[in-house]
Amino acid sequence: MRKLYMFMTVLVIFCLTSCVDVEEHYDFKADGSCKVAYSFDMSKAVSVLMNLMSDSVKATPQFAVVKDTTLNFYSALPDSTQQRMTLDESNLAKSSNLSVKMNLQKSLMKISITHDAKDAADLQYYLRNISRIESNSNLKGVTKDKNTRDFDASQLISGQDYYTYEVSPHKFYRIIDKAKFNAFLKKTQSTFAMAKAMLIDMPYKVILNFAKPVKKVNNPKAILSADRKRVILQTNMDEIIKNPNVMNLKIDF
Repeated sequence: MRKLYMFMTVLVIFCLTSCVDVEEHYDFKADGSCKVAYSFDMSKAVSVLMNLMSDSVKATPQFAVVKDTTLNFYSALPDSTQQRMTLDESNLAKSSNLSVKMNLQKSLMKISITHDAKDAADLQYYLRNISRIESNSNLKGVTKDKNTRDFDASQLISGQDYYTYEVSPHKFYRIIDKAKFNAFLKKTQSTFAMAKAMLIDMPYKVILNFAKPVKKVNNPKAILSADRKRVILQTNMDEIIKNPNVMNLKIDF
């Protein structure tokens, strides 16, 4: 049982420090709305860690847990949390969903967060506040299971709180806050070293789809499609740590 606890503890650490495949998707519509999705795939980390476990430990009920569920943020919150939320916070939660797919025996662990923003102002509010709202929402009960009580996927989002955003109907600007990012690195540097030693890759991809051609993109790493309606920025945590500016995006459309 001690080995099982250690496994789940290490898994939590990996989850909280972005030792996963991270993808951000933004689909901007002609009416000004935007669907944004954060996807966290921890399957590779789970696969590596599973190799460290003995067959007897992997045969326990905890490793037989299978979860495939999608929940609305607001409906998943306790009444006490809902009562403390402002109207804007409530609307944000009501238009956001959390999906969890977990099957440890098949090395599957995926979390996704989706939100439908009605306009640019709504999108900017979401991007600026989702981490804080989520961290105060006590969603542990949603992403934890009685058989996997040491796994708390709800904290994934709060780990991404090191960007500043400026969004309008014709631009999407995101600049990394180096002070916050450096604080994040200081807190998690030993875990990143552990992941690197275990050869766990940490790719990071941002995909933005637009209803009309993009006029300008300032990041040289960003790839603009032939029709100028899609921007893809692909990197990894190693590169981001060396040069945080690689995550900066200024897109005019």
